[in-house]
Amino acid sequence: MLHRFEIRLADVDRGVYTDLDLRVARHPSEDAPYLLTRVLARALEHVEGLSFSRGLSEADEPALWVRSADGRVSDWIEVGSPSPDRLHRAAKACDRVVVWCHRRPDLLQQRCAKEGVHRAEQIRVVKVPGDLLDALERRLDRNNRWDLTRHEGRVTVVVGGEAIEAVVDEVPLAPAGR
Repeated sequence: MLHRFEIRLADVDRGVYTDLDLRVARHPSEDAPYLLTRVLARALEHVEGLSFSRGLSEADEPALWVRSADGRVSDWIEVGSPSPDRLHRAAKACDRVVVWCHRRPDLLQQRCAKEGVHRAEQIRVVKVPGDLLDALERRLDRNNRWDLTRHEGRVTVVVGGEAIEAVVDEVPLAPAGR
């Protein structure tokens, strides 16, 4: 299924203001919280060249990435709870690795602490609240219009005139010096 998201983005925290028109293919095995987390990550990580990969259809690709003209991946953005080995390989190959976690980020951090992930203290884990995803899922349609704002870590999504707010925390995968 294909979903369209027209997003008016005002990311005050990063100074990014733009309109996004995203067409997002939903894999048959993909649940709505995962899809919505991918869309939030795409919008709130917005930089020039950021795009969806083949994701679930291609096991060796993240959900989102920035690739240079020569094919090198500079930004590797995962959604969900990737394996420690996958994050280890990504951190060795890419300048920047981020995980947008919509379920139990504490378990991801515990697994990665046991296995030793390269540059774990530089990998950001973005914790997406389930309440935010539940509210967005109730309003999910094939065509979606969002006004999306981030200011001081607080995310507000206005859908159909209704504002949905949540705090989206970011933490390192592992504390510094580990």
